[in-house]
Formats: sequence, C-alpha cells, structure tokens
Amino acid sequence: MRLAGAIFDLDGTLVDTLPACYAAFRAACAGVGGPHYTDAEIRPLFGPSEEGMVQRALPERWPEALAILLEEYHRQLAHCGGVFPAVAASLGRLRASGVPLALVTGKGPQTTAMSLRHFGLEDVFATVETGSPNGIVKAAAIQCIVTAWAVAPDTVIYVGDAVGDMHASAEAGVRPVAAAWAPSAIASELAATAPHVLFETAEAFDAWLAGLLSPGAPSPARRRSGGSTPAR
Repeated sequence: MRLAGAIFDLDGTLVDTLPACYAAFRAACAGVGGPHYTDAEIRPLFGPSEEGMVQRALPERWPEALAILLEEYHRQLAHCGGVFPAVAASLGRLRASGVPLALVTGKGPQTTAMSLRHFGLEDVFATVETGSPNGIVKAAAIQCIVTAWAVAPDTVIYVGDAVGDMHASAEAGVRPVAAAWAPSAIASELAATAPHVLFETAEAFDAWLAGLLSPGAPSPARRRSGGSTPAR
C-alpha cells in the first residue's frame, strides 16, 4: 500500500501538552469563582474547543473565563517539553517521502496557533483543522481533508491518543493509528477500539513508518507494537 496521507492529532500525540490544558482550564474556573476540577474530571469535557468547554462549565462568565484560559495556556507552554523526538523524526520522514500532512485537533484556533508557533510546527502541516465550540467535529474534518487530497480514505492514517480519535478516524474511513506513548494515554482503552495498529512508544511508530515508506512495502497489517500485550 502506498501511504497517501497522514493526519495527526496534537495534544498527547505530537507533544505532551495535556498538563497545560488541565492547568489552563483550572485557572479559568478559579479566576471567575467556578468549581475546581481534577484532571480526571476535565478530560471527559474535551470534545468541543476551549470556548465550548468554558461556555458549558461557566455559562454566566465564559468570555472572561476564556480570556484567562488562553493567557494561562500560553504561560504553561513554557513548561511543556518539545515535540516527542521520535514523532519529530516521523514528521521529517513523511515530508521527505512527499506524503501530505495535516493536523486535526479538537483545540480552538487560538490555542492551536499558540502551540504550533511555540513548538516550531507552523510550516509542517499543509492543512490545519481546529475544533468547534459546538462539539466534536473531527470525523467531518478528516473527511474534508481526504476529499481535498482526492485519495482513497483507507490509504490515509490518523494518529491520535484518545478513544474519540479512534472512533472519528474509523467513522471517516481512514486507518486509526493509536498513539499510546504520552503519559496520559491509556493503551488498554485504545486497544478496545480495535485500531489498525497501536504503539506504546513513538520509536516503534517511527520504525513502522520507515518500513511502510520503504520501496515495495506491503500493506500494513493490523497489529500492536511497542511492547504491549494483547488486549483482554
């Protein structure tokens, strides 16, 4: 199989930015006298963009809360590491092979732009699709990109770290690639969605890509990689 395109999620896939997301949301809530949320309580709120999240959690003061969230997220980026090194290598490998790259994230346009700029990714992706305050739109965004590329969906991969990413990519008809290398990833939950392939290390993902992009490579089989055990 010729890989005709690769689409990536951002948080937890390219960079370990989820701690910054959690801290920014907590700061927004605290800044307007809202409730305190733990990381475990915040994660299920993901889906809509940050604007949608604060609109739902803090409906009376969401514009003020959003401003606080954006300021705190920008500040928190300084405490994040860089792009996962093996993922950076994968992006370079894909670009060198002429594979078109896109980003589909649930983040809003402001935090997406901050992240791409901070991590030096502004010129990596030909297409960037951000989230909506109204809810989850990843499947539709992936479908739009595949249509624009004029390729068969099953020749495109979507790489993401969340169960919702696997569902969205399957709905769009592309191959779901589960990225379980961030500290926040839960490999067993990702495996339960039956992704095309699951990796517990970014290095294993990069090695898989290298094989896939080599001349005469066969169609990638559905499998798990990176030292994981079969799902029960």
